[in-house]
Amino acid sequence: MIISFYRKDSYILMILSCNNISKSFGTDVIIKSCSFNIEDHEKAAIIGINGAGKSTLLKIITGLEPADTGLVTLAKDKTMGYLAQQQNLGSDNTIYDELLSVKQFILDMEQELRDIEKRMNTAKDDELEALMKKYSDLNHKFEMNNGYAYKSEITGVLKGLGFKEADFSLNVNTLSGGQKTRVALGKLLLAKPDIILLDEPTNHLDMESIRWLENYLLNYNGAVLIVAHDRYFLDKIVTKIIELDNGEATVFSGNYTDYASKKAILRNMKLKEYLNQQREIKHQEEVITKLKQFNREKSIKRAESREKMLDKIELVDKPQELNDKMNIKLEPNVVSGNDVLTIRELSKSFDGVTLFDNIDIDIKRGERVALIGNNGTGKTTILKLINGIIEPDSGSIYLGAKVNIGYYDQEHHVLDPDKTIFDEIRDSYPDLNNTQIRNTLAAFLFTNEDVFKYIRDLSGGERGRVSLAKLMLSNANFLILDEPTNHLDIVSKEILENALNSYTGTVLYVSHDRYFINTTATRIIELVGQTTVNYIGNYDYYIEKKDALTAAALAGKPADSSSAVSAAQKNAQKESAKADWKQSKEEQALLKKKKNELKKTEERITVIEDRLKAIEEESALPEVCTDTERLLELHKESTKLSEELDTLYEKWEELSE
Repeated sequence: MIISFYRKDSYILMILSCNNISKSFGTDVIIKSCSFNIEDHEKAAIIGINGAGKSTLLKIITGLEPADTGLVTLAKDKTMGYLAQQQNLGSDNTIYDELLSVKQFILDMEQELRDIEKRMNTAKDDELEALMKKYSDLNHKFEMNNGYAYKSEITGVLKGLGFKEADFSLNVNTLSGGQKTRVALGKLLLAKPDIILLDEPTNHLDMESIRWLENYLLNYNGAVLIVAHDRYFLDKIVTKIIELDNGEATVFSGNYTDYASKKAILRNMKLKEYLNQQREIKHQEEVITKLKQFNREKSIKRAESREKMLDKIELVDKPQELNDKMNIKLEPNVVSGNDVLTIRELSKSFDGVTLFDNIDIDIKRGERVALIGNNGTGKTTILKLINGIIEPDSGSIYLGAKVNIGYYDQEHHVLDPDKTIFDEIRDSYPDLNNTQIRNTLAAFLFTNEDVFKYIRDLSGGERGRVSLAKLMLSNANFLILDEPTNHLDIVSKEILENALNSYTGTVLYVSHDRYFINTTATRIIELVGQTTVNYIGNYDYYIEKKDALTAAALAGKPADSSSAVSAAQKNAQKESAKADWKQSKEEQALLKKKKNELKKTEERITVIEDRLKAIEEESALPEVCTDTERLLELHKESTKLSEELDTLYEKWEELSE
């Protein structure tokens, strides 16, 4: 889809401007006062939790959805291309011809060049000269638009997006939704608009295709605005992050890792500012209470002064916590043996096509193993074989002692579509009472009447959360996960990552989320060429060693020795720790001294208060009222004690800070 907009030439480098965009659906405010700019050739991303309004914002920018307020403008004579998550692409064309249609203007130029060539054969004099000039100009334009290489360009894009040459002749109408999305993406890339808007472009791509798309977009001679949950993808491509949080847009420079770091710092700063203010308010309230307890005119005045000061304080808002965070706690109740999974000479074919042949896999307790490979290599099949869902053609699968499997199926076949969420949990875990079930479901964002939704009516993300809830309750010690991050937003992915990294059991998973793999995997097994290649490390290690090492060379080789700490580093750490300990002891000593002084001050204030009260009572006695000499003594003592009391009040306030 190519859209053209126009605006004044006031900003030379700016290709797209969004100014004060707002959008509500009923009473729900999705976007409020959202403003940002995209410069020419810039690569940027819009991120946020599910429901934050990312896709809505893209639709507003493209004009597919009206904004309530605000203005979207695009530089004069610039074009915009948009890829939605779901494509209703309908065409009787083959895949190749569908992409070829984007190059119709080149085909027209090519035909016109052939026509001019024919006319030149019979033309003479001025007519021939005019035709030759027209041919030269048109041929230059043809060359500038890659006219002589458009066929290879189409082929390169199709192969890059995971289509084989045998697929080129397939009818578009017969394709799956994911395949249609890839065709639409191919058409968009070949159209080469000045700015491309992509909504989750990696959803239907395997790792190889994602890497190809990364390189394509990195070298793309235009601007790119992406909505994506693929953090590794964002790290590679973008230099600007636009975060949608509670309807508001905040712009961060850098890639996703830069954003995550800056976001954490900002959140911590705001939280620290809030906590410090709350601590100070509480302290002042305690001082005020204490001053009032002294019940002297001067202490009451001091208390009133502090109360006025508190009233004038501009309160810092507490940083809003994300209300849709899952709470995942994974912990096995039984420790398995050291040998968790042993696979020997495993083979499997479907319809005469061999997926893998005579593969061996060993997984030990505590490992987190990622099983990767292109689409169709048999990753999910291996998981199903381990779970006994299908039978191998040959080979053996052995589970170790006390191994208890917890299986997360990406298609969620373990869920009964005719049950409610509540019943699904209750029937699977009958020992749980209603409160325990509701608390569990609340941890996975199902509250109130949501728990009575039928499984069949849930979105892919909601079904995933139900499956994760069942997995958490299972207390399994061997988790087998098939694409566990599908349909999860970035925050939820990070929560799952933390849960797996703290899990003391064993994990085997299939995923195309490279950031997730990089963060959680201790080992990677790649399915390629009907066999497996073993990598002792995370995804970065896999990329580093993929082309250089063979399976035989990798077997038994340690992942990396770079983590070893040198003696110098250890000594530095030791000296630093010693200095920190010394500083801590000094601070503790000062704090102890301050507390002792404060205690002594309070005790002296109490003594003086008691004595002043006694003087006041004695001065009121009949026999003292007429004793001028005694009254004078009491007055002098009272004056001296009052002066000391004022000093003690000041000292007490200082020590109380």
